[in-house]
Amino acid sequence: MLLACAGCQVFGPGQPGGAADRQGLSAQIRNEIGPYTLDIAAWELNNLLSADVQDTGSGPRVTGFSDLPSNITTVLIAENITVFPQVRVKLVEPPLLLVISPRDHIAYYDRILLTPGLSVDVMVQIEEKVDALDLSSLVVQLGGFGAAYPAVVSPDMADKHIINAVVEEWAHQYLAFRPLGFLYLIDSLGLRQEPDVIVMNETLAGMMAQEIGDKVYERYYAGTGSKEIGPAAGAFDFNREMRETRLKADGLLAAGKIEEAERYMQDRRIDFNRQGYKIRKLNQAYFAFHGIYGQDPGAVSPVYRDMLKLRKNYTDLAGFVDKISGMASYADLEKAVSGPAD
Repeated sequence: MLLACAGCQVFGPGQPGGAADRQGLSAQIRNEIGPYTLDIAAWELNNLLSADVQDTGSGPRVTGFSDLPSNITTVLIAENITVFPQVRVKLVEPPLLLVISPRDHIAYYDRILLTPGLSVDVMVQIEEKVDALDLSSLVVQLGGFGAAYPAVVSPDMADKHIINAVVEEWAHQYLAFRPLGFLYLIDSLGLRQEPDVIVMNETLAGMMAQEIGDKVYERYYAGTGSKEIGPAAGAFDFNREMRETRLKADGLLAAGKIEEAERYMQDRRIDFNRQGYKIRKLNQAYFAFHGIYGQDPGAVSPVYRDMLKLRKNYTDLAGFVDKISGMASYADLEKAVSGPAD
């Protein structure tokens, strides 16, 4: 999962609305949590100069990790996708991400990189400082970080997820040289706010990771693929339940029932935990973060649905990626879906 570098969104009723208000509040937040923010320039310099080696932690590892970049490259070439930049990755703990949303609606208001390895107690302290400003916050443990080069992927995942994460972070680096990814980069610098472009970029990278990751895994590591089996009849369906939670929370917030929405999300978090899905905090910021990934059950954007429709028009992944990555807005995607196949 790439760092979600979305730009700040405009607040709704009852929240600071102007750019100056937003910038002032963001500066206040950064001042409050200063000791825990990541020095991205120093971190990236260290990351760039250090060797591409597998970490020595205790998490699961891909067997033959040293061959993973070359194996991914081979599959990308076979799929007629130009491999630029070179696939480079390290299995080390990625930075943390502080995600901030307004309380009265779910939106990506701000995000701040934090140093890796903070304890849960420190995460809670950071969130409490932000929440005290009448905001909703969540410190997210990222699975991957593609804004760095080489990309960084957490070792604390199953092999299949590590492979997919490596592909996804490379996909973000690849897309940065295409119109869609370049616009995403501009947004991350705060120069333009285009929420749909963010979702499109994240969703496309996720689709590339799934297709390429499956092929890499099947060819080199297991031969069994990553086909997910749906829940048994009567079993708890996480995706369905989470989507219902998002939609009801949206409805309560739209009706101005902020406290009721927050109590509802807390009750649902307890339900999810009872079913074995350990969610530390379920709030507006949680959905703001997960909402930028079109495939996520917490997302409400039509982007993933439209991309799936368009994908059926292409026999190869390369053609589909070329089409989407050349887009500059959701209107381009809508036009492509409604128009004749290429």
